[in-house]
Amino acid sequence: VLKSFGVKHGDRVALYLPLIPELAIAMLACARIGAIHSVVFGGFSAESLRDRNNDAEPVMLVTADGGYRRGHIVPLKQMADEALRETPSIRHVIIVQRQAGAAFPVHVQEGRDHWYHRLMQDASAECPPEPMGSEDTLYILYTSGTTGKPKGIVHTTGGYLTGVHTTTRW
Repeated sequence: VLKSFGVKHGDRVALYLPLIPELAIAMLACARIGAIHSVVFGGFSAESLRDRNNDAEPVMLVTADGGYRRGHIVPLKQMADEALRETPSIRHVIIVQRQAGAAFPVHVQEGRDHWYHRLMQDASAECPPEPMGSEDTLYILYTSGTTGKPKGIVHTTGGYLTGVHTTTRW
């Protein structure tokens, strides 16, 4: 699905999702095609999303219509729309529908916004992995920004795999 929108090796994809399976799916999909993902915590504001997006310059955003946090509805797509007013690099938005109906009303901008479930229904199960170098960026993780501007920390493919292996062995 990402490749069908022109996302390729080295492109960045922002993920602004609650803790749902589609978050891990999107991370793995990016790794599979060599795109760099950047997870933005679903509890962050539109301004925090905007600032991280303008730093990383993603070409795509994957979000959800909404989420739940501490018993309250979090209107993720609504906040994403606010951030996107000042995020020129993002060309497409994929929206995961959490709940059918009016729980999370969203505005869909034709040509930019696309429903995840509709895209996935025709997606191929085949996607050859992109060859990656050990120093190729796998993902960018931003600091909280509580003491200043958030800083993007780059994690490489080889470094991440080495860390996972070491953690697993220990």
